[in-house]
Amino acid sequence: MTDPDRRPDPDALLASLPRPRGRLKLFFGAAPGVGKTYAMLAEAQEKRAQGLDVLVGWVDTHGRADTEAMLHGLAVLPRRQLDHRSKAVAALDIDAILARRPALVVVDELPHSNAAGSRHPKRWQDVEELLASGIDVYSAMNVQHLYSLRDIVSRVTGVEVAETVPDHVFDQADEVRLVDLPPDDLLQRLAAGKVYLPEVAERAAANFFRKGNLIALRELALRRMADRVDGQMKAQRATQQAAPVWATRHGLLLLVDGRFGADSVRQSQRLARQLGAAWHAVWVDDGRSSAASRAAALAALQQAAEQGATTLVLSGSSPARLLADYARRHNLSLLAMPAPLAGRRLQQALQQHAADLDLLLLSGPAPAIGARSWLGWPQWPLSRRGWLAASLLCVAITVLASPLHGVLEPTNLVMFYLLGVLWVAVRYGRGPAALSAVLSVALFDFFFVQPHFSFAVSDVQYLITFAVMLIVGLVAGQLVASQRHSAAQARQREAHTRTLYEMARELGVALLPEQVGEISQRFLHASLGANIRLWLPPDDEDGALQPQAGDALDEDAAIVRWCYDHAAPAGVATHTLPHAPCLYLPLKAPMRTRGVLVLRVADPATLAEPDNRRLAEAVAALAAQTLERLHYIAVAQQTLVAMESERLRHSLLAALSHDLRTPLTALTGQAETLQRQLAREASPHAAQAAILQTQSQRISRLVTNLLEMARLQAGGVTLRRDWLPPQELFGSAIAALGGATASHRLQVDAPLDCPMLYADPILLERLLVNLLENALKYSPAGSTITLAASASAQHILLSVADQGRGLPPGDPDALFTAFTRGERESAISGVGLGLAICRTIADVHGGRITAANLPAGGACFTLSLPLAPQPALDFDPENLQ
Repeated sequence: MTDPDRRPDPDALLASLPRPRGRLKLFFGAAPGVGKTYAMLAEAQEKRAQGLDVLVGWVDTHGRADTEAMLHGLAVLPRRQLDHRSKAVAALDIDAILARRPALVVVDELPHSNAAGSRHPKRWQDVEELLASGIDVYSAMNVQHLYSLRDIVSRVTGVEVAETVPDHVFDQADEVRLVDLPPDDLLQRLAAGKVYLPEVAERAAANFFRKGNLIALRELALRRMADRVDGQMKAQRATQQAAPVWATRHGLLLLVDGRFGADSVRQSQRLARQLGAAWHAVWVDDGRSSAASRAAALAALQQAAEQGATTLVLSGSSPARLLADYARRHNLSLLAMPAPLAGRRLQQALQQHAADLDLLLLSGPAPAIGARSWLGWPQWPLSRRGWLAASLLCVAITVLASPLHGVLEPTNLVMFYLLGVLWVAVRYGRGPAALSAVLSVALFDFFFVQPHFSFAVSDVQYLITFAVMLIVGLVAGQLVASQRHSAAQARQREAHTRTLYEMARELGVALLPEQVGEISQRFLHASLGANIRLWLPPDDEDGALQPQAGDALDEDAAIVRWCYDHAAPAGVATHTLPHAPCLYLPLKAPMRTRGVLVLRVADPATLAEPDNRRLAEAVAALAAQTLERLHYIAVAQQTLVAMESERLRHSLLAALSHDLRTPLTALTGQAETLQRQLAREASPHAAQAAILQTQSQRISRLVTNLLEMARLQAGGVTLRRDWLPPQELFGSAIAALGGATASHRLQVDAPLDCPMLYADPILLERLLVNLLENALKYSPAGSTITLAASASAQHILLSVADQGRGLPPGDPDALFTAFTRGERESAISGVGLGLAICRTIADVHGGRITAANLPAGGACFTLSLPLAPQPALDFDPENLQ
């Protein structure tokens, strides 16, 4: 029996379940005006007519009457107003959508950039959050807004597209519907004012909406859709066949350069998609790049990572060897690079180190960053201190070598200058080293080669000396500076590796969450100069995250909560609130997210370095795993303490009850003898003797319960089953209580045709005795206690119902826990073992016992036992009549 008031709300149960990710349907077109918004709203109207909760989050009709008519009947969300430069700017109210949680939301113009102050810089990121919350989304976009096609569209139309959408958003959409319109029809719509206002339409027709442009854009849209359909076909085919019939796919490796980064990334992404291949992007840092070129290369790597590439910075002076080793390690067969980078020397080196590597040269515009001079020499960054030191050193060597001019041969004096060039290269780099080599040749010629104090050369052999001296100086300086740079990179990576090793060792012995925060702060501050603070959930894992003690980092609790709920990074150097001063990293452990690590550095450009970002993420992963380890250690300790406490309690009760049983047996027997003797003598003390007998029997039953509980918990119960009629079982239980039932009316409802039980008679009698004793305690004197038996197709039900005050508020199953009582402070005696023993006896019989309140008042305890096949009778029942 169940209480309807205590049943959980089905809607509440459904709301508590994690919602699956929403579905994204894109309406895709070749150009504005083909009817994407109209088609999207028409389908939204169909969904509304089917009873679906549809909300229009953002739609721009651009004054089109037919499109505005499609909004009729749809719920339109009011736009959020943001203050930007003292002007009110409309924005998508994503919080209102999440609060309402419609089944479907329409969000037009997917590539749109949000106003400053919005949660995400781009609208497609708002859509990603809505999808993650389980809300289906309809949206629309044109082919020119795909990131990988941006440069092609720019070349075809002459218009630079500023707002783009990453290709993975398009590729991962659950459904893409192509809304197509022939160019002539689109031009007619444009002329009729159905796309833009007349004055805008005239300019558009003369620029973007030329027929040739529309044909090219239509071809791009159709090809992109064909690529998507082809990918879906291959994926479906792979699931239906034992093995695919096509050959092994290519692997693409892109060599990124700061001058050609954006174009080469887009071209490589398109090529990788067409080949169906995984692709990697690397930059070879040989130490020659200027700060601007290095920043551009890292930005290109970041763009490649956003488009799905695996990125890495390779350090060394031999690009061919590094590229060949990386390609072999990752099984990449195709190397792509901008054509200006593929010089003859590099191609020859690649042929030598990786003859099996196919080379693809990518076309691109002229370099945007002048990293090389008109002679082709590297443009090294000027360092006033290094150049001055190189000049002074050459002068000093000349002064010191002057007294040795008559003692040493001039060719030996060259060694002093070469030594100076090497020192400058080690100390200040290749630029000052080149200056030092040129000055050394000039000073040696001017002071030590005849005619002196003149740059004229009397002996032609000295020209060879000058040439060798200059070449050796430049080459030596170049090699030393390159090795110096490579050593610096190696030291940095070795330092990061050592940091992670030492941190993992210290976290392995951490015992408190505060130690995890302190260790993480110490190592990240030493490596990146960063300050951090951990935000952790409370012990019950339900509630607001709380920061650990430490200096505030100007964190935003709302961003912390978003990062924790979505298990995704946010803040600086991410796509979510990139203008925030801190980086928020979720502490993702194998089982669940354990908190948020908030990190702040003095220079945000520090996090643009891939190695530094990976270090921060690795520290967050180590901290998360340690917090999860501490959590399960605490759980294990609590479980161990509980198990040990339970074991000691049962051992104590078993020993105590066993020692009490012998004297109680004697006391009960003597009390019964005394009561009978005084009753025969009509003594006035007979009533006191009867009370003594009743209480001694109650104590004896309590001790019996203690012994039964200890025996059942020990697991050594052997059932001695027999066939029992329910009427006989009820009678034996009532007889076991003796005079304790005199103050109540007992009613037995057990039909004669009720099936027999196949169970242990002693244990079932103990169960019914405990239920009857519980009913006698909690029902008023004179009330009726009903014992009933019934049968279903697979079970036999035995119930004991009373007319008392019913069960206390809360979970009824808690009453069957050992030493648990309905009322902690009560005048009714008991220790809370009777119902626990009933539950254990029911379990060992393969049955189930439940408790519920009766509609008319009182409580009912029901035992459900499996119905066994009834035994065959070996006598004729008619003879009993």
